[in-house]
Amino acid sequence: MQRLLTTKEVAALLNIHEKMVYTLVSEKAMPATKIAGKWLFPQYLIEQWVENNTINFPENIRPLTSNQRLIVLAGSNDILLDKTIALFNRSFPGHLAVFGNLGSLGGVKALRNNVCHIAASHLIQDDEADYNFQFAAQEFEKMPVVVNFCRRLQGLLLRKDNPREILSVADLGRPGLRMVNRSLGTGTRLLLDRELHKVGIRGDKIVGYDYEVPRHMDVGLEILAGRADVGPGIEAVAGALDLGFLPLRWERFDLLVSKEVFFEQPIQAFFGLLQSEPFKEAARSIKGYDVSLAGKIVFQDNQAK
Repeated sequence: MQRLLTTKEVAALLNIHEKMVYTLVSEKAMPATKIAGKWLFPQYLIEQWVENNTINFPENIRPLTSNQRLIVLAGSNDILLDKTIALFNRSFPGHLAVFGNLGSLGGVKALRNNVCHIAASHLIQDDEADYNFQFAAQEFEKMPVVVNFCRRLQGLLLRKDNPREILSVADLGRPGLRMVNRSLGTGTRLLLDRELHKVGIRGDKIVGYDYEVPRHMDVGLEILAGRADVGPGIEAVAGALDLGFLPLRWERFDLLVSKEVFFEQPIQAFFGLLQSEPFKEAARSIKGYDVSLAGKIVFQDNQAK
């Protein structure tokens, strides 16, 4: 279990009076839980709350340039993206693309902080009708360019032949199930938590909900090894490991890049690969991908109308 802080510890962490902590709790402005009549605060949620409420960022930092040779991508883990990075490195000798697995939200924040060129993200918005724009608007004064990478099928990875007979998200509330999960800040975790909320299931009531692994493939390997019955993930992993799969929804997976570096030659070369035949062939070889929009700029619905 994540560490729980007392009101005094939260006050010391934030350098505020303890009475202010109680005020924020009473106004429902700070994440907290009450156990046996005592307010407790998950430390990771307090740290996330501070970060999400940060409003002042330096304006004099230039976007990271590609220096004509290196491209740094960061954000959401994806099997097809791994193959695309390898394809770029083979296709453009003397150039190098590297990836940092930070989760979707981590990638967006890395782009905001100018420590990567491209952020890979699939964060579902509150209206569930669009992806990424809501989160980018919270992080950037100037919206980045959003280029589609793919659409992919998200769902629940299951043991082969589904021996636990998991037929819907509601079944995750049954006793005896063991889950393996993705980290906070990943688009996969965001989708799972939304689906659990819809059916009224608290994550902390599911055995293994707090057992987090960094990659989709790691979720599948935990299930394949028999250490878990179910976990959130993409169909591509189910196909690769011969697991069961319960689809939840097709999602849009995008690449975000600042307008200042969008037209740099290495960046354009990377995006150009997304409409090439080798890329399309790689996508066809894996279950659960649709690349019909790959390489195309995506606009918010209200802009497109």
